[in-house]
Amino acid sequence: MPKSLRNNLIPIILITLVVAYAVMAFARTSSPRTEETSFNALVSEINAGNIKSVSVSSEGNSIRAVKKSDGSTITLNKEPTVDIIQLLIHYGVTQDGLKSFEYRVEGVPFLAQISSILIYLLPVILIGGFFLFTMRRAQNGADQAFSFGRSRARRITSETPVVTFQDVAGCDESKMELVEVVEFLKNPEKFIQLGARIPKGVLLVGPPGSGKTLLAKAVAGEAGVPFFSLSGSEFVELFVGVGASRVRDLFEQAKKAAPCIVFIDEIDAVGRQRGAGLGGGNDEREQTLNQMLVEMDGFNTDTNVIVIAATNRPDILDPALMRPGRFDRRIMVDAPDLIGREAILKVHTRGKPIAADVDLKAIAKQTPGFTGADIENLVNEAAILTARVGKKEITQTELQSAIEKIALGPERKSRLITPRDKEIVAYHEAGHAVAAVLTPYSGVTVQKVTIIPRGPTGGTTWMAPSSDDTMMSKKMMEANIVTLLAGRAAEEIVFGDITSGAVSDLDRASQLARAMVRQYGMSDVIGPVSFGERTEMVFLGRELAEGKNYSEKVAETIDGEVSKIIKGGYERSRQVLMDNKDRFMTVAKTLLEKETLDAVEFKAIMGFAA
Repeated sequence: MPKSLRNNLIPIILITLVVAYAVMAFARTSSPRTEETSFNALVSEINAGNIKSVSVSSEGNSIRAVKKSDGSTITLNKEPTVDIIQLLIHYGVTQDGLKSFEYRVEGVPFLAQISSILIYLLPVILIGGFFLFTMRRAQNGADQAFSFGRSRARRITSETPVVTFQDVAGCDESKMELVEVVEFLKNPEKFIQLGARIPKGVLLVGPPGSGKTLLAKAVAGEAGVPFFSLSGSEFVELFVGVGASRVRDLFEQAKKAAPCIVFIDEIDAVGRQRGAGLGGGNDEREQTLNQMLVEMDGFNTDTNVIVIAATNRPDILDPALMRPGRFDRRIMVDAPDLIGREAILKVHTRGKPIAADVDLKAIAKQTPGFTGADIENLVNEAAILTARVGKKEITQTELQSAIEKIALGPERKSRLITPRDKEIVAYHEAGHAVAAVLTPYSGVTVQKVTIIPRGPTGGTTWMAPSSDDTMMSKKMMEANIVTLLAGRAAEEIVFGDITSGAVSDLDRASQLARAMVRQYGMSDVIGPVSFGERTEMVFLGRELAEGKNYSEKVAETIDGEVSKIIKGGYERSRQVLMDNKDRFMTVAKTLLEKETLDAVEFKAIMGFAA
């Protein structure tokens, strides 16, 4: 029986009994009425032809006659003696039914007997059922009160859809670390013979969407052992001590099911460094963390429970939680590289109608910085776009459109723009595109140029890095600044004026130039020195703030160097566009005509090989 039906069984029975009682009571009140009469009145009714039938009651102490008109009953409260019966026969009542009357002894039907019994019994049942229901509710409330401190961990069973390591791609090194955990659970003798000890805790660290939870699910699917899953926030409650009680109950359940795995998602909700709150030593979160520290590596250490936790904020975790013996192993689950993104695309396109000419490697090149969740969303958006246009297969066009939709937002083709604004946007985006491919060390390729508004922008130059470089050189940063400022330079070259459309480009260029001077030490005047110190506001949860550790004179020098880098980049962008003005003007005029240029069309205009 389903749990919801089982919990509501008593109220359903009570409601059914009430309805039955009401129906029977209504039936009794709506039944034909009974009247008392005399023998002469009964004889008169018989002679008038108003009587349908005559019968003797089951008790044998009265004679009943049923009227034809309304079915009501008239009763003669006399015993049916021989004289009375003979008189009735004399006036037309016969036992053989030759006339329109019949003489019969009336019995009480079985259902009528049950109905009469239930009429008196139902109120007792209803009262008893009400008290039973009340007592059960009180008992459930007591059970809930006692279970308030119990763990809410969900145990993964064989009925749950299994995720294995074959469903995880793009993080081979992280997967290999967890394969050892699974192998220890399946074959512990292999490690014990060598004196090896499996880590008690494994911490998965990485940006949101990189696949930490998916890896934990894969461990559960591969291990074949009990797997408990819950979130760090499920420990913390308003009342002090509840979280610690839930931690104790969780590990008690885990020890009974050992060997097993406990997965705690977003452990930073409970594992934040102690002393970082305003509650002091009685803080509920700190009590919970203290209990977790004891359970993971306290006095009793002879357990076979492996704890896997995930977080994207390892810097705020308590040092006691991170020491060997608790979380011995830290596994980085970073955003995938080019090869990883291609492998993830293959996983998420598995089982989907993908066109034969789709180039997943080309899609992977256009998605630098995408995590596994982003790529899954990309494939889903492509499938939605395919269904919207009525196609049967997902093609390269839909995948490309999905990338642009996720990164820039949907196209706003219905937005009305004036011819002047359209012309300014065309030259602005043409400046970005031309400078991007002609500036040395830019390290990008132009995938698409459009003057159709997307999101907050009036137009877009979609560029993808030529390679997955994790570090940028000084020349690459300077080339990036040139590309960012080329839109504003194009406006000044063509129109002799500038607009507010370059505000985002200026912000990004200024941030990059300031980082080159203050953080990366790329200024020839200041030298390899980093300025600005990052301080930790402990009582505000270790949020990072930045302090000023340099004088006003140095600040003035920093501002001068930043301005010098920006001005130098702007002059370089103007020079690049002036040196290639023909191609720059051709790109802009083609944009005004076609509104969008893909990579092939842009290369053809620039005279590059396709």
